[in-house]
Amino acid sequence: MDKFTNSAWFMRIVAFALAALLFISINFEMESDKKSLGLSTAPEISTETIENVPVEVYYDRENLVVSGVPETVDVTLKGAKSLLINAKNQRDFKVYVDLSDPAISMGDRTVTFKISDLNEKLVATIDPEYAEVNVQERVTKEFSVEAEYNSSLLEEGYTAGQPTVSPQTVKITGAKDAIEQISYVKANLEISKGLNETVNSKATVKALDRDLNKLDVTIEPSSVAVSLKVSIPSKTVSIAPKQTGKAKDGIRITSISVDPKEVTLFGSETSLEKIDEINLPVNISKIDGNTELELDLNKPDSVQKMSLGKAQVKIRTEKVDVDEENAEPVVEEEEPETEQKQEEQVVEEKPEPEEEDEPAAIESKTFNNIQIVPVGIRDDQDAELESDVTSITLLGEADDLKKITKDDINLTVDVSNLDEGTHDVDLAVTVPEGVEWELDSKTVSVTITQKDEEI
Repeated sequence: MDKFTNSAWFMRIVAFALAALLFISINFEMESDKKSLGLSTAPEISTETIENVPVEVYYDRENLVVSGVPETVDVTLKGAKSLLINAKNQRDFKVYVDLSDPAISMGDRTVTFKISDLNEKLVATIDPEYAEVNVQERVTKEFSVEAEYNSSLLEEGYTAGQPTVSPQTVKITGAKDAIEQISYVKANLEISKGLNETVNSKATVKALDRDLNKLDVTIEPSSVAVSLKVSIPSKTVSIAPKQTGKAKDGIRITSISVDPKEVTLFGSETSLEKIDEINLPVNISKIDGNTELELDLNKPDSVQKMSLGKAQVKIRTEKVDVDEENAEPVVEEEEPETEQKQEEQVVEEKPEPEEEDEPAAIESKTFNNIQIVPVGIRDDQDAELESDVTSITLLGEADDLKKITKDDINLTVDVSNLDEGTHDVDLAVTVPEGVEWELDSKTVSVTITQKDEEI
């Protein structure tokens, strides 16, 4: 036994057995360590599709225009699952088309999509694999802009002028053949139905071919300011008081006057042509003596609106005997001849000095700081008067002038048809009947400004 254990072969066998045990032990420990670290000698292979990956295009943007490249593609990745998850979450790779070669020719061409910054252990497939693109010379040209709107959306009776555009021209950049196709450059103003006031708004500019198809170009600026003046025709007519009903017994109506004497009507030109005055019915059946009334003005159906809704009516009366009242129609028929005879008698009977004294009964009375009231101001405008007060001198008989106060005088200026700017406008004067008036100036300077739009 001692001889065997001391032999060389015994030692060799023991050494080989120990080496085998050591090798098995080391490999077992390495596999255990790999599993504990999540490593595997045979990793799990998977695929993952990432949709809508942006495409970058490399080319000379100062001199060329490239069209036909899709904005996004789908990328399918294949590889270890852990790498796929990281690539999907980070999306740190790029898909691109390279047209940066300075010697690239113009026209149509087929280009292949490429991918960069992707982990080399992953395999990528791009859908679609290629694109049909068009390369053109980059051209910039200046065009005039024409504003347009739907005129059928205006409220009935209103009219609109030619819309104005600011700026009036734009610069359009695009492929040479696209620029050559431009037939119209339009700025469409969006308005709502029933428009009855001036519009100031922004409108997007579009370049169109002759068939009104939108062209793929770049426009600078992309929108312009458009102003559309909307107005309505107007006409100033007289207010005609019309007596209705029958006066009470013993009451005679000597005069009926209205203040103001005129009203401004707004509507279509065809409807205004047919109207010369506005009738104001005045019922005298309940009148007992001198009376002042405020009566509503009836707006004709064909008129859109009026500058006034009411008017002041002054009724003057006198008391008469019933017999005299009944005989009145006969007297009125003979009145022209009777008055003429009476005048002849007065001329014969009155001495000349008394006739010369009659003008002395005419006196004057001056009222200062009479307010001037602007009427017809549109909702989108402001009106500023250079001076909103003035002086007026009335001429008439002394007894009549004594009864007149500032409240009996009405000064107005109609600004309904004025454009933006400064204008000299005639004053409209309303004073009691039987007196004349004088003004230092029959016009007033009015400045019309546009109200700021509320944002």
